[in-house]
Parts: sequence; structure tokens; C-alpha cells
Amino acid sequence: MRRARVKRKPAVVTIGFAAGAEYGVAYAALGGTDERPESLVRVGFRCRPLPALTGRDITYAALQSVAGELLQRGLEAVELRIADGTLPLDLAERRALPSALIVPYVTLRCTLNRFAVASVGVTASRLARDLTARARAEALLNVAA
Repeated sequence: MRRARVKRKPAVVTIGFAAGAEYGVAYAALGGTDERPESLVRVGFRCRPLPALTGRDITYAALQSVAGELLQRGLEAVELRIADGTLPLDLAERRALPSALIVPYVTLRCTLNRFAVASVGVTASRLARDLTARARAEALLNVAA
């Protein structure tokens, strides 16, 4: 028996992230406003950044980890906002990718497809900058994940 999906407004999730040599951390603010998010989620992830990818591999790993955590928490509709404009374009335009990003792209795409509704957009909000600064501090202290 199929259960009917209730049309829900997507949860707005603002994400900030950073990575060190092998481990990274992502912070996701769920709902609320930039000044007062409803909740804050911290997710660690593994990633060996490749200099040639200029951080794109970190973005994929961070978003994959956050999306997986949101699925585990039972969210069905999300609007993910990040400060990087490259990944949303990769997803929207299905652009050619460096070979090192093909598997992370497919993995992320599959994870996003598990949501009833999912979108990834760009934000320049103060909250995104604050979350990124928090993640960078943690990654630099080498305590991420």
C-alpha cells in the first residue's frame, strides 16, 4: 500500500563547512531565521582535499554528509543553501566534471533523490559565513570528525 505524501514546505538548511588534511566538519542550521536558527547540526566527514579541485571535493563531501544526516532525521523536503556557487551549477546544469568528482557527484545525486523534494542553492548570508568560520576554526584545530 502506498502512503500519500503530504506536500510540505521544504526546510531551509544553511550549511557551512571546512576540511583539514583528512577530516572535515559541516554545520547545518535548520529553519528559523539567520539570527535564530531552530536547530544546529554538526556532521563530521572524511575527505582528502586535492589542490587541483580547489575545494570542490570538500563541498561534495560536506553536502553528502549533511544530506545523509537530514535523511536520518526524517526530513523529506529540503532547500540546502551553501556559499559555494559551483556545486549548485554542477547539479542544475549537469556540467562536465573532473574525473575525481564523478563518484562524489553520483553519490550526492543519489542521496538528494531520496528526498521527496530537494534543491541546492547559493547564499551569501551572514549565517553561512558564520557557520563556515566555525567549521574552519574546528578543522584548523585538527579536531574535526
